[in-house]
Amino acid sequence: MQDYEIHKLIDRSELEARIAVVAEQIDRDYKGSNPVIAIVLKGGFIFAADLVRNITTPFNIDFVGASSYIGTQSSGEIKITKDLDVPIAGRHLILVEDIVDSGLTLFRLCEALQCRKPLSIKIAALLVKKINRPFDLPVDYFAFEIPDKFVVGFGLDYNERHRGLPYVGYIEPK
Repeated sequence: MQDYEIHKLIDRSELEARIAVVAEQIDRDYKGSNPVIAIVLKGGFIFAADLVRNITTPFNIDFVGASSYIGTQSSGEIKITKDLDVPIAGRHLILVEDIVDSGLTLFRLCEALQCRKPLSIKIAALLVKKINRPFDLPVDYFAFEIPDKFVVGFGLDYNERHRGLPYVGYIEPK
């Protein structure tokens, strides 16, 4: 039995509409440049699937996994858990993330990938939390800015559960 409830925050039709807008922005910005779209695992895969189906500009796709956590505490150091297979030197790179929360892991990932000399690194996120961050992490494309709540669904999980929900919801204790 769950000791929490999930409340709907963003429904499927709203998700689809905003993801299409993000795809149009990427098409406009990358026309003719064949960027590398790297999906940050695990949560980014559902957003990325819908996003790339809406992008008409040619691109290469890859996956990257990164962590800066030991248990529930950030170590401040990045560990690449799944590296890119596609070379990014001289290419535009778009990192696709489910949510930018503290942003620390993504910030460190960008720093680590910068040494591979991409033309640019941009971030596309489904969700961005409205919080202050102690570092500059521009999120170039995002579908929704949300309050500081713990969210699940559409790829986001709570203890590896609820990723498959067709909407984004937030968790509240019962």
